Amino acid sequence: MVKWAKRAGWTTLGVTLTAMVVLASWEPFFAEQPGPPPPARHYSAEITRDTFGVPHIHGTTDADTAFGTAFAHAEDDFATLQDVVAMTRGRYGAIAGKDGAGVDFAYHWLGARQTARSQMNTLSPEVRSVLDGYASGLNRYAALHPGEVKLARLFPVNGEDVATGFVLRLPFFFGLDRVLAPLSEGKPLLPEHGAALVPTKTAALGEPFGEDLVPARPMPLPMGADASMSGSNAFAISPKRSGDNTTRLLSNSHQPYRGGVAWYELAIDSDQGTHFAGATFPGSPFPFLGHNETLGWTNTVNRPDMIDVYKLEVDAGAQHYKLDGQWRPLEQARIWLPVKFGPFTLPIPRTVWRSAHGPALVTPRGTFAVRYAGIDSVKSIEQYYRLNKARDFGEWSAAMALQGVPATNFIYADKAGTIAYVYNAAMPDRKAGPDWRGVLPGTDSSLIWQGPIPYASYPKVINPASGFVFNSNNTPLLAAGPGSELDPAKIPAIWGVELDMTNRARRAVKLLSEAGPITRERLLTIKFDTGYERAGYVAWMLDGVAKLDLRNEPGLQKAQALLASWDLTADGKGGADALAVMVLEEAMSRSYSLKPLPDPKTELAKAAAHLTKYFGRIDPPLGDLIRIRQGEVDLPDDGGGDTLRAATSWDVSPDGRLSIKHGDSFIMLIEWGPDGKVRSESIQPYGAATTRPASPHYADQAPLFVAHRFKPVWFTREDVAKHGTSHEVVTN
Repeated sequence: MVKWAKRAGWTTLGVTLTAMVVLASWEPFFAEQPGPPPPARHYSAEITRDTFGVPHIHGTTDADTAFGTAFAHAEDDFATLQDVVAMTRGRYGAIAGKDGAGVDFAYHWLGARQTARSQMNTLSPEVRSVLDGYASGLNRYAALHPGEVKLARLFPVNGEDVATGFVLRLPFFFGLDRVLAPLSEGKPLLPEHGAALVPTKTAALGEPFGEDLVPARPMPLPMGADASMSGSNAFAISPKRSGDNTTRLLSNSHQPYRGGVAWYELAIDSDQGTHFAGATFPGSPFPFLGHNETLGWTNTVNRPDMIDVYKLEVDAGAQHYKLDGQWRPLEQARIWLPVKFGPFTLPIPRTVWRSAHGPALVTPRGTFAVRYAGIDSVKSIEQYYRLNKARDFGEWSAAMALQGVPATNFIYADKAGTIAYVYNAAMPDRKAGPDWRGVLPGTDSSLIWQGPIPYASYPKVINPASGFVFNSNNTPLLAAGPGSELDPAKIPAIWGVELDMTNRARRAVKLLSEAGPITRERLLTIKFDTGYERAGYVAWMLDGVAKLDLRNEPGLQKAQALLASWDLTADGKGGADALAVMVLEEAMSRSYSLKPLPDPKTELAKAAAHLTKYFGRIDPPLGDLIRIRQGEVDLPDDGGGDTLRAATSWDVSPDGRLSIKHGDSFIMLIEWGPDGKVRSESIQPYGAATTRPASPHYADQAPLFVAHRFKPVWFTREDVAKHGTSHEVVTN
């Protein structure tokens, strides 16, 4: 009996050990495997790094520069690039655990791989060669540095993988995650997402916009919001308004400082005619904003209605759904999500569904299908490539007319003095009549729209009389100065265009509309402005705190009095700045996402308690509270969540300081003077090598960033040769 017990014990131990080995090693073998590498060809790129480590990449062809772009980016941040590759294979959960598994579910649910595979031949041969060149650059770096590879069998990658990354990520920039999450969790959809705001009257320029508001359509947040405000600022000034006959474009994106949508600065120079300086995201073979010799553009997030939800009528077991009176099979597929827990990666089963409307979810509340702008398309890749190649406003407009990029405002300027604002959004071409504001019936195929409205219908402002265009994530109705506003009657309600104003927009339009030339110095003063207007959520919160009866709470009464003395700036010079920035943070976030504003007393108490706990006072200098931190660099910052100098969201450090993680990120000032030559400057919060602590460029831009200063962008080949500090030639 003892012998049999021992044998059973050893058997159990063996089974347990076997299970542990399987759980620790199954994923690379059962996960989606790499496809064939790109077609064999020779690539060669020169990578010259300037004094700040920014790579300047030269190649004979655009494909060569894409090869060099991937290799240079991998030298600086191979860790994040691998995360992006894992996302394009449904394997991110094997790296990031539960959070990564959510991305993997979206990958399968969207059918990102299937879309890329079926649509690759719609891309031009030039674009496909660029995608293959970029993939080859990643493969080359991985082959030379196998010790840095996070997951077995992740490489080689090919052009289809790169295209899949575009398909996967673009819908989340206009809020698909904020629809998918409540649907998948069985939560009510409309209350979860708040409502858009439609004014009952039009406000004059510079006034608080939309004081009388009524609820309209749900408006989800864009990707990268980090449960806070995501946005950007952009300004273009015409030569006639600049004071020195210079065209200026100021790009001021607000993105996370780390991760898959953190900016990476570069310059590319191809003998095929592509010469562009700007910034890109991990996984892209070309810049997404910046300039060439003759023109430039930048982006800000916009929030039109790009998503429709349909409730399907299904049979028992949700095997079929009814459409136009006929029962159709509800397509379904079993998927396995790899989820890392400690040393083990567990396979978690899930099911994804699809109807004629788009991807679907079977939930306790019913079966829902979702249709969104840009569904089943890879045209965004072609459009970005053509934008990089454009040489004048006509060519740039032709690239915009491809309508591949489903959302984001574009602000444009060029050597000829043209400035423009385009409310870019591939808004669904819906028929009038149905209630597109709610959940639609899934039984009527006439509600399944097939494409966007024409590009000619997009709201635009070109060369306004005011001499400037701007956007700070506000309504497109206010994109320029007095007399240049867009007509609300020409923007149909069915588009779901946002009509609200951010504090940044209120400040920008006020400062830009003042008399006199908008010189370089004045433009930079506006960009780094830390002021608040007492309007919207700011007024609501400040008035709410002022009305509190705190006679029996002396600690909060002291905080109330301090806030009442605030000068409405976050410049770090006033004693109330730190308290005010913390009190307004939650209200700012909720206002932008169009959710109910928080309780003023709760926010005042939270802020006062935090400051007292960590600083022993409620009036520490703002720079002691909000910090730019990277490695051993620890510097004071200024600005607030919704100021033109943006410090949008933060992590609370163990010492109570707020380490900024989202806000002013890549900033670029571009100028064409009377001589017609382009000049530019830029800055980032950290440096070129954000995940390489041993690099001198891990955080070398931080001192300039906190001082509101820029570094030069070396654009011409002569300047690159003069200011280059390292040079390498990479080949495969």
